[in-house]
Amino acid sequence: MKKISWLLFLFMSFVSFVHAQSADAVLGTWWNQEKDAKITMYKNGNTYEGKITWLKNMYEDDGTTPRKDSKNSDSKLRTRTLMNLVILHGFKYDDGEWTGGKIYDPKSGKTYSSKMELDGSNELDIRGYIGAPLFGRTTTWKRADR
Repeated sequence: MKKISWLLFLFMSFVSFVHAQSADAVLGTWWNQEKDAKITMYKNGNTYEGKITWLKNMYEDDGTTPRKDSKNSDSKLRTRTLMNLVILHGFKYDDGEWTGGKIYDPKSGKTYSSKMELDGSNELDIRGYIGAPLFGRTTTWKRADR
């Protein structure tokens, strides 16, 4: 009986380890689809978030002022810089997907419900939608840190 209990404990530990590994597989830095930004995914408590950590065009037309969130629908937020802006938040891992999150599109100034799924280890499919995932658009990001 002790051997069975011990084997069951080892099996459950292995399953927990594998599950935690796959949940964290999204962590790292990703190129957006247009390759004009890099987004770093990180864990914040038990949720996953992503922030802009590199921009192809870091500055406004004057060449010195950092780019702002000028398209935001909330006029109070239009003066915040895009660099280090959290654009993905609230994602929880569930059976191969990160769900329940939101994605902010600084190019349109809109926020959408979102889910993410890895396609292999180097591509991240992110679906933004309104209402149900059926009514949305998917973008594919490529891993930048490998």
